[in-house]
Amino acid sequence: MKPGSTMGRRVILWRHGRTEWNVAGRVQGQTDIALDEVGRQQAAEAAARLASLSPARIVSSDLSRAADTARALSDRTGVPVETDPRLRELAFGAREGLTWRESWERFPTQMQAWADGDETQIEGAETHAQAGARLAAALREYVDELPLGETLVVVAHGAVLRTGILEFLGIPESSWRQFGGLSNCHWSVLEEARYQDWSQWRLSEWNTGSLPEPVMSDDETE
Repeated sequence: MKPGSTMGRRVILWRHGRTEWNVAGRVQGQTDIALDEVGRQQAAEAAARLASLSPARIVSSDLSRAADTARALSDRTGVPVETDPRLRELAFGAREGLTWRESWERFPTQMQAWADGDETQIEGAETHAQAGARLAAALREYVDELPLGETLVVVAHGAVLRTGILEFLGIPESSWRQFGGLSNCHWSVLEEARYQDWSQWRLSEWNTGSLPEPVMSDDETE
């Protein structure tokens, strides 16, 4: 730790394990689809690694595929799972349950609008910006309550995690598509750099299955 610095906080943003709809390529959104056998095994294996970080708090989407993933970590650590509907996946409206091809066949005009940047034409759908804003708002509340030096684990879904992380960090929406999605049971890591009365959140890992390690490099910044 550098002179004058204090130990910051850390957030692990963990995507749920695999489901049958993931394998079939069906849009899940806020439809409550359970983990499949592989997904349960993924959650157990990832939980065994994440438990070594001794999380102080585990917060999850209330959809079962995320909540059951979170419970695998709770079983390892004894930390209870808190659920929050603000962490649900982006609502895809009428597209939920459909494959990509089926969506284009059923809603060609609306899907073309979506491809052109207008996400408002699918009935019942949420935009990526709306989903990102609600997760980021929840995340700001969580980190405000997190003691210095502690680790928070947030368990949610691919689209809302990607957009919520980027919104939280203040990355312009025009750059969001430059960040790839999160694989099943992979996570991203936010770490807080603190120096006297100054602090900043940084993205230290993206779509990883490995534990955070110290940065030992000439490129390390204050």
